[in-house]
Amino acid sequence: MLSHDNITSNVLSAVKRLPLSQGNPKILSFLPICHIFERVLIYVYQYAGVGIYFAEGIDKIGDNAKEIQPNLMSVVPRLLEKVYDKIYAKGSDLSGIKSKLFHWAIALGEQWKPYGENGAWYEFKLSIANKLIFSKWREALGGELTTMVYGSAALQPRLTRIFCAAGMQVMEGYGLTETSPVVSVGMYRDHHFKVGTVGKPIDGVEVKIAEDGELLIKGPNVMLGYYKDPEKTASVMTGDYFHTGDKGEIDADGFLKITGRKKEMFKTYGGKYVIPTLLENDLKQSRFIEQIMVVGEGEKMPAAIIQPNFEFIQDWIDKKGKKIGKTETEIVCSQDVIDRIQQEVDTCNKKFGKWEQIKRFELTPDVWSIEGGHLTPTMKMKREIIKGIYQDLYDKIYRA
Repeated sequence: MLSHDNITSNVLSAVKRLPLSQGNPKILSFLPICHIFERVLIYVYQYAGVGIYFAEGIDKIGDNAKEIQPNLMSVVPRLLEKVYDKIYAKGSDLSGIKSKLFHWAIALGEQWKPYGENGAWYEFKLSIANKLIFSKWREALGGELTTMVYGSAALQPRLTRIFCAAGMQVMEGYGLTETSPVVSVGMYRDHHFKVGTVGKPIDGVEVKIAEDGELLIKGPNVMLGYYKDPEKTASVMTGDYFHTGDKGEIDADGFLKITGRKKEMFKTYGGKYVIPTLLENDLKQSRFIEQIMVVGEGEKMPAAIIQPNFEFIQDWIDKKGKKIGKTETEIVCSQDVIDRIQQEVDTCNKKFGKWEQIKRFELTPDVWSIEGGHLTPTMKMKREIIKGIYQDLYDKIYRA
């Protein structure tokens, strides 16, 4: 239950973090307004008196952006990952000097640091990359986009660096429906931005780290409670502090970093803890993998259920001249594809302890979607739902 005071206090504090006062900014909105994240952002935009344009659909974002030339968008990590994948796919089709310049610019972007920390020589090279390569990225999104605010889930720091290098600052935020929702958000001005963090808490909101690492939130944005469920409400409150279920830390400069989801962390049969999001975020950097869910609670080992990136794999089949059918079912049954994804998993596993490593995986022939029930409106995985849908694959991993 969110009161008018909850939401109003959140709007008045959050608006200070967004660059909405210069010129006459235009906003492109596409996330569902039934969700508190986009709803409060719409109130923020209205309070700031800026123009709001609603996209015709998620598949029309590129066309709509070219039409209205927005200055700011609210996004979710999955959208940015898909935008980057399409850009990279086009770059991979280049040849000669154009291909070399494209990959040089990407490598440069991966090294980006805020506030000119890399020095004058890096900034000079970046200005060349912006003129030759990154300017085309901005044109594809209307040419005027300077800021993207995102939440819902963690974004790969590598993509944060690349998009910031390309002149489209990515400001990560953190919040929950129960906190109306904004708890913290980055802001480029006044050095309120650090890659890999979700910024600093907004005015009036206090963040405390419990002994077990859980984030506790106190402030006027904390909900009144769960509707007609006092027991559930009591289970997440200690005095005025709301228990988020997320684990995190606050660094010496006051920046908040989310390290995992307490409820999603699981223990294997051998008593070892595994944080699935760490493995998932690493593997989603692979262009062969669209979605991945790490499983294994109470089992002898971690494993994964994977939705391949069918569009990329179909191109890969053509380029490699593989004799593989290109339907989704044929792709997930192809030993060539399975072996190639195994390479991605093996590379990821080297970064983790033996107890955390993914020992087996299965591929799904479906594209995980909001409509199919796999994802929430903000494109987060519904873990229990996905496990239920693919119970046969789960049993194949652990019971076969």
